Amino acid sequence: MPDDAAARAAAEEESAFSHPAVDPDSTAAYGDHPDQVIDFYAPRGERVPGEAPPLVVVLHGGAWRAPYDRRHITPFADFLARRGFAVANVEYRRGPASPAEGASIPAQGSAVGATGGPLAGRWPDTFDDVAAALDALPALVREALPQADPRRTVITGHSAGGHLALWAAARHVLPKDAPWRTGAPAALRGVVALAPIADFTVAEKLAVCGGAAAQLLGGETKFAERLPYADPSLLLPTGIATTLVQGRADIEVPQAVAESYADAAAKSGEVVGLTLLEDVGHFPLIDPAADACAVVAEEIAQLAW
Repeated sequence: MPDDAAARAAAEEESAFSHPAVDPDSTAAYGDHPDQVIDFYAPRGERVPGEAPPLVVVLHGGAWRAPYDRRHITPFADFLARRGFAVANVEYRRGPASPAEGASIPAQGSAVGATGGPLAGRWPDTFDDVAAALDALPALVREALPQADPRRTVITGHSAGGHLALWAAARHVLPKDAPWRTGAPAALRGVVALAPIADFTVAEKLAVCGGAAAQLLGGETKFAERLPYADPSLLLPTGIATTLVQGRADIEVPQAVAESYADAAAKSGEVVGLTLLEDVGHFPLIDPAADACAVVAEEIAQLAW
């Protein structure tokens, strides 16, 4: 029943956003732009005796749109820190740049998207930032979280951040002319992508987040051209352990998007875990008050430890 589903989704969103933001223990810049920063949370929970805590890199969602920054996911970052993880919460540029920064507006011709909201992401800045943040992270972690074990790093991300987490783990299989391509796989224990926008073609067919994937790539005229550089479902196999966590009741990023990525992985010869949660929508995955959030922490722990 559409009305019931919408009401549940609204309640879940309200719960997830009801928690006060949690300030980090420290913040470090990986570039000159105000959004090129990483917040660090030291582990505060029980730790395995004699073992350094794993590092969890968090990439927030918000459809790559400027109003949605890393602050909304700080309760989730704190939740992981209280579970004994060291946490790096990455910010990145979202939405079209301001006129003062000299950016061009994508093909739609204005700074609003198809649903009347702000445009999603900016090309190539969003990708530049995630790549730069991951490249700078080892040195920054040594300074900010010396107790962490960077050899046990897991990347997680929610929604649009789930896309970026999958993309960051696939840089070594990007097209050879991609500026973000790396010569070897990232040193990761794995990826846990939460309701990720993992297949752009399916996402666009379903009008996920008001056509945000096409906006991220610069509009419909650039979509096909840039898809091989940005769509995780086309960047397989990665050789990196990957788990998707998806609510079956998610009406923001429907289950079909995650299933399409898992199917593409299987066709490439790679096994991707897909954990489907009954009666769970989009936001409980990052809501410390929800049982689904504990499931997410356990999925991360299984890869990290």
